[in-house]
Amino acid sequence: MNFVVTIPIVIPLLAAGVSLALFRRPLLQRAMSVVVLSASLAASIAVLVRVAEQGFIVVDLGGWGAPVGITLVADRFAAIMLVASTTMVLGVLVFSIGHPRTRDEGFVFHPVYLILSTGIALSLLTGDLFNLFVAFEIMLSASFVLLTLGGRREQIRPAMTYVVISLVASTLFVASVGLVYAATGTVNMADLAVRLEDIPEPVRDALGLLLLVVFGVKAAIFPLFFWLPDSYPTAPAPVTAIFAGLLTKVGVYAIIRTQTLLFQPDGPSTLLLVCAGATMIVGGLGALAQDDVKRILSFHIISQIGYMIMGLGFFTVAGIAAAIYYVVHNIVIKTTLFLVGGLIELRCGTGSLPRIHGLLHRAPVTAAFFGLSALSLAGLPPFSGFVGKLALVQAGTETGSWAIIAAALFAGLLTLMSMTKIWAGVFWGEPQIEEDPEEVPTVAGVVWAPPREATGLERLTPGRLMLATTGVFVAIGLALAIGAGPFYGLVEDAAADVADPARYVEAVLGR
Repeated sequence: MNFVVTIPIVIPLLAAGVSLALFRRPLLQRAMSVVVLSASLAASIAVLVRVAEQGFIVVDLGGWGAPVGITLVADRFAAIMLVASTTMVLGVLVFSIGHPRTRDEGFVFHPVYLILSTGIALSLLTGDLFNLFVAFEIMLSASFVLLTLGGRREQIRPAMTYVVISLVASTLFVASVGLVYAATGTVNMADLAVRLEDIPEPVRDALGLLLLVVFGVKAAIFPLFFWLPDSYPTAPAPVTAIFAGLLTKVGVYAIIRTQTLLFQPDGPSTLLLVCAGATMIVGGLGALAQDDVKRILSFHIISQIGYMIMGLGFFTVAGIAAAIYYVVHNIVIKTTLFLVGGLIELRCGTGSLPRIHGLLHRAPVTAAFFGLSALSLAGLPPFSGFVGKLALVQAGTETGSWAIIAAALFAGLLTLMSMTKIWAGVFWGEPQIEEDPEEVPTVAGVVWAPPREATGLERLTPGRLMLATTGVFVAIGLALAIGAGPFYGLVEDAAADVADPARYVEAVLGR
């Protein structure tokens, strides 16, 4: 039964090769991608059910046991993240089938998208630092292709920035792995948790800082976030949605995993809390200064990462539980908001706020999707964002961390203001563009509207598949709030595992 852990890694990777061979049969490509990622989601749910009962699943690939061989480890934290990520990957894939930019580039999109799914799953399940590096490289390779999908000139420069920064981070990562191995003689994380206790504290702290910088670049925490706002907005909406929803959270996952398992301090970390506060506020202020939907949402990725690092910074079970809940909430809500941003851009031909008004009259469903998700992101009751922020504040009061609580509340106000800015700019007011859907032709479920002389905009009306997928995402976000009680119980169990490295070590090494 433990083999089910390997399914989200192996099956999409094998399917990517087959998908590439089917480049002349787009319908088969799409069908295979949906089937493969559905199987990955089913396997992820099976893993979560199993670890919820027994705590850990450990698989030694090739029969070589830890710390020598390659080990996959699924605990409650990894399983929760795996289910959340495979759900988003599958949902965004369905959305992309209806989106013209990813649909028309399907012969490249589907194989690369499956490879990206493999990299994400391997990042969450690997039990050693070197294979975590390999997983990040798999994601980087796929990311560059997806960011430049379509080959438009305005995509290349920000994509190059993304690649250069990622390569610098990768170089630092592999150097860090080498230094860790030189100091301890192992890269297996369970074995490292034991051996790091025997090396001098300054060396241990330096290694912890190096890995924090590496994963901080991936997670886009302050001051390592500068690459993100320019890189994401130019990509097709489905690509931006999956990047915004998942990739930075994989970086956060790596930070939580390594800092709790390998470098856990005795109390709250001042460094992490300062980074968290700065990340929240700088991201929030950056969002307020923008006048484009995707750029506002991109700065919000940064701001929301700060809340997750805040929960980790307390280094308590309550803080880590709040961080895990917030990560899952943000994966769902942020992905949804970028899909809504894609709907807006598709319908209006632009995401620029000065060029859009009154979309509420022409697209009330899209407006409802945005309103529900925006209220949750801002942390208003009774939505899931409120549950996450309340848990963070409660964890902060237990440790007396009043300054970071004040920063979090201020950042929440900035979030609310910027969400209001999008609402007022996009949905409020009188419509600038009139349209009659009956007068425009439909192509593959997408209604094509010719450019209007009055606006010069080239517009499409989103098809039912895209709207239905976004609606499902909104429903998942609401379900996180409605089912917050039972789900938070699972999250607290996961946090208890994460906060006690001895459980992880015993599960992997049996000692």
